[in-house]
Amino acid sequence: MTAEMYDADVWRSPEDDLLDAFLALDTPEGFKAEIIEGEIIVTPPPNGEHETVIGRIVRQVFRQAAADLDFAPGTGVIVPGGRYIPDGAFAARGGMMDRDSWAKPDGLLMVVEVTSGNPAKDRESKRKGYAAAEIPLYLLVDRKAGQVVLYSSPAKDDYTATVLVSVGKPLSLPEPFGFALDTADLFA
Repeated sequence: MTAEMYDADVWRSPEDDLLDAFLALDTPEGFKAEIIEGEIIVTPPPNGEHETVIGRIVRQVFRQAAADLDFAPGTGVIVPGGRYIPDGAFAARGGMMDRDSWAKPDGLLMVVEVTSGNPAKDRESKRKGYAAAEIPLYLLVDRKAGQVVLYSSPAKDDYTATVLVSVGKPLSLPEPFGFALDTADLFA
């Protein structure tokens, strides 16, 4: 009796096929494609308010953070079960230099999302994905709810600490940021 040899490609999983289809996408300029909960999600370019909020967060971090940090908009992050493109990611200075366009989140200190047309993905799916990837901080600006939420202390598939403030109230960011984010400035 002899064991039959099988070509590895014969035993492809549906996730392998999804990833192949995803990596072969040719999305229009400005659109972004992500794999979230086993689905390919393509989103159109963000509106002006969305981009202004991101810019104002970045400006505050660069002016007030205790550490010298780098910011990357649109970097691809490989998380367990998905591939996300956060609206922005912060790392220690130089921490983004050798990253490929899709990389594990090693060295990321905080990811930032500003809700768009489908806030449930940012509130639930992405939060759990970032936690599973052990990204220390997840900052969510929830435009529909009028709130800014900081998730921290990732454990398994979710964050164990949450600080939520209404837009207009300061939100303390821990080290290496070490300052209170002025959320009133985000929409002023």
